[in-house]
Amino acid sequence: MKFNFKILGLCVATASLLAACSEPPEIAAKAAKRPDVAPYMGANDGFMTKGWTPGNQASWTESIDKRNQAQNEYSRVK
Repeated sequence: MKFNFKILGLCVATASLLAACSEPPEIAAKAAKRPDVAPYMGANDGFMTKGWTPGNQASWTESIDKRNQAQNEYSRVK
């Protein structure tokens, strides 16, 4: 009896493709979003940016703009 490696390889490839299709999708962002609370409301804990108070949209927008400018490579090089 002759062993056929092409058929064995095809079976392994098919089985691996079918196994990958049965995995559930990984969705982490769904649990993190809270549509009932505005982003600037935030939490009052030790991880807040200095100068930002929870519930103040103007200070939240200002701190987000500062953070974005600090991450901008073009403005950091100047």
